[in-house]
Amino acid sequence: MRINEHMVRAGAAWTAVAATGPYLTLKLLWLTGHPVGAGDPGEMDRLWLVNLLTFGMDAIAVALALAFVRPWGRRAPAGLVAFPMWVATGLLGTILVALPLYLLSLLVLGPESADPDDKGLGGWVFPVVYGGFAVQGLALITAFVLYARRRWAGLLRERIGDLPDSPTLTVQRVLACVAALLAAGVAAARVYWAFGGTAGVPQDLVDGRSRGVAVMNGVTAVMAVAAAVALLVLVFRVGPGRRLLGPLLVVWTAAGSLFGWGAWQLVAFGATTTRVTELRTAVPGLTPLVQGAQVVAAVLVLAVGAVALTERGALRRTAAVESRG
Repeated sequence: MRINEHMVRAGAAWTAVAATGPYLTLKLLWLTGHPVGAGDPGEMDRLWLVNLLTFGMDAIAVALALAFVRPWGRRAPAGLVAFPMWVATGLLGTILVALPLYLLSLLVLGPESADPDDKGLGGWVFPVVYGGFAVQGLALITAFVLYARRRWAGLLRERIGDLPDSPTLTVQRVLACVAALLAAGVAAARVYWAFGGTAGVPQDLVDGRSRGVAVMNGVTAVMAVAAAVALLVLVFRVGPGRRLLGPLLVVWTAAGSLFGWGAWQLVAFGATTTRVTELRTAVPGLTPLVQGAQVVAAVLVLAVGAVALTERGALRRTAAVESRG
């Protein structure tokens, strides 16, 4: 049984590494001045910083996959593994949800009409990139789940009522409520944009909006609600007899999605609209405000989780010392 689990974890990790190959290759070509698949070579020059950042993000995914199968991965500080995997789960998990919904929309509603003047990426780039992301997401998350089962098995077996009633529980609840309010605002704005609202959206994005963007807005709204509800369940100990694993997975993935995509959109907008030569390309205040609210809400969730887990670990160590004494 243990050998089989190790083989599955290793297979998933190496599959994740292999799945990064096409994306890293494409980004490397773009970074070195080879605009393969780009209709407008000059656009790759303007997106050099964005391409460099995304290349680095996928390289981190390779390092994570190796950490899940190599001996040094078990000895690495928990935060050094958990934080980047939290972000990766949010980014890739969102794609795993949004991609099937987008493909379903193509089957039901048909393909979107193409702009004849559009000089964007070639038609083959989307399936190569997002197909790779889907495989990478499934493989990396599988490897991490099996890694977490070995490293944090005790936590995953606990029930909600087993969480300690610590001195900071009131603070955790206040932070959770603030995060929930921010998440509610994010969800409202994203639902509005998903159904065609244009307030707060740059005019050039309004002109070029697509079904894929609408799907992503809808999925982000769901993630915001899920993160808030799951966190409130945990801090207010709703259903103390239920397993901790369910709401923990929800809040982990949903908050990671809010942080990863919110931070990425802030960086991408900042990197591509630093110099505004036309008023229509300016980013109205509402767009970065919603993106910033996503990040702040996710950081508050992270803070609550970090405090709760730190206190849980301290209590366990104290109990172990007392039992030996």
